[in-house]
Amino acid sequence: MRNLCVLTHRVLLSLALLACANAAPGDTDGRTDGRTDGRTGTVQFQPGADEAELPQMYRLEAASFEFQQRPVTTTATGYRVWELTFPSPLKTPFEVNNTVHGEYFCPVPPGKHPAVIVLHILGGDFNLSRLFARQLAQGGVAALFIKLPYYGPRRPAGVKMRMVSEDPRETVAGMRQAVLDIRRGIAWLAAQEEIDADRLGIFGISLGGITGALTLAIEPKLRMGCLMLAGGDVAQVAWESERLAKIRNHWLGQGGTKEEFFALFKSIDPVTYAQRARGKRMLMLNAAHDEIIPPVCTQSLWRALGQPEIVWYEAGHITAARFLLDGLARVTTFFKTAQP
Repeated sequence: MRNLCVLTHRVLLSLALLACANAAPGDTDGRTDGRTDGRTGTVQFQPGADEAELPQMYRLEAASFEFQQRPVTTTATGYRVWELTFPSPLKTPFEVNNTVHGEYFCPVPPGKHPAVIVLHILGGDFNLSRLFARQLAQGGVAALFIKLPYYGPRRPAGVKMRMVSEDPRETVAGMRQAVLDIRRGIAWLAAQEEIDADRLGIFGISLGGITGALTLAIEPKLRMGCLMLAGGDVAQVAWESERLAKIRNHWLGQGGTKEEFFALFKSIDPVTYAQRARGKRMLMLNAAHDEIIPPVCTQSLWRALGQPEIVWYEAGHITAARFLLDGLARVTTFFKTAQP
């Protein structure tokens, strides 16, 4: 599956670079805003009254956390980019994984803006996510692109640890940390003076879409979500797909049963908690012939979420790349038109 996902990423990236080449002049000119100083601060995460109703593994206690923010660039098309770091609320044995890294794309015009968490694909290269974040910011929507556990600067040297692993227990731990990290990222966004805290959303593709669907159901502050090439019934996907045979075989080799496998994955399946997201504004963008996330699994998530608006592209998971520009337009319009 990893080879297939790498190929998927390369196809998507090629179209992403083409889109950048056709973007407005100055979109990626790298011009700085004249600031060389970063800033640090403290954000208070304050759980809501319904925190006790959340699944235990996704709850967070009230806590203050520090963040560091460093300016990267200001573009001629009206947004700034900042690098952002803050500590993960979940500590792992790998120190580099315990710091969350993000990139904040902030519209320059004054006023309160909607804001979106942007999540990346399994392949682990980030240009596709940056493309969507850039497009959102140009449209007046702030975007915080978060790098998931064990990706990029969070990957420990010389260790094979991954967020999505052959060991299902490691995958569950990685997904849990991802949701908790995103919850802190949402708290950071809500604390920014330029952000309308009543218009917070989440967007992700493939792995990012599955993680986004899970977080949308868990985090009360999220009001909207756009899920691209995502689905539910993740245990079924992992167990039945020949591309994921290593995961199934590893589990069986450790003496695990199919029933235990499905019970374990249920804790990170967005279908499990989807009822909590009903009533939120949602858009799903999916491939009618998806060979990685079977349409039946997409339909399962769609039904569990209350049958929100869904668009079916006549494509597979990989060939959906040819609808990238349409996806960019739909995603930007969806979040830009959000009402408080």
